[in-house]
Amino acid sequence: MRARRSRPLVVVAGLAVAGIIMLSWTQTWFTVHLHPGAAVAAKVDADGAAAVPQYTALAIASLALFLAMTIAGRVVRIVLAAVEILLGAGVVVSGITALADPVAAAKGAVGEVAGVADLSAVRRVVSTVDVSAWPAVGIAGGVLAVLLGVVVMVVQRSWPGPSRKYGAATAGAAADARAAAPVERDAVVDWDDLSAGVDPTSEPVAGPDDTAGAAADDTVGSRGRRSNDGAEAERGAP
Repeated sequence: MRARRSRPLVVVAGLAVAGIIMLSWTQTWFTVHLHPGAAVAAKVDADGAAAVPQYTALAIASLALFLAMTIAGRVVRIVLAAVEILLGAGVVVSGITALADPVAAAKGAVGEVAGVADLSAVRRVVSTVDVSAWPAVGIAGGVLAVLLGVVVMVVQRSWPGPSRKYGAATAGAAADARAAAPVERDAVVDWDDLSAGVDPTSEPVAGPDDTAGAAADDTVGSRGRRSNDGAEAERGAP
């Protein structure tokens, strides 16, 4: 029971972690104060979209990854868990890089107000930078994503695989379709039958409907022959 419960819990946790990263991306990371007269505004707010624009792509990828885990097989789950670890590491590295140099991270937002594009020019117009708590929230979300990827690596071995039942149902439906539809024999069809474990040289077994039809044809033919024999006997009688 624990194995079955762990998968939905891990998926929900993954969606929550992706939501945390997306939430931090939408909030203000840095408040940049500018020198008087250097720009039309005294300060500029740089949100996560300006400081770490890659967060949105990483969060959406993590969101899609955990949704894919609900239908993935064991090997695919291992690959997805490894990718999740890389995504979380990317979130952490991006957040730490932005915290290490807030001015460079807020260069685009400052440049729009100050009318400069070069990083050195942006540094000259910046007085001080206030850092909010949202960069730490984003980095924490990345750390949780890495840990969650490691957890998936460990617990996914006990998750039930959805592929067997689906594969059996699909194979059965395909076999029924091939049996119902007439197929023109050729080398490709024979090879497909051999791959499926079917002997292409075997004759199809007549079903109940075919047997009944053949019996009806024999009855009609017997009656016709008896009628013809009676007519010939009458013509030959004196």
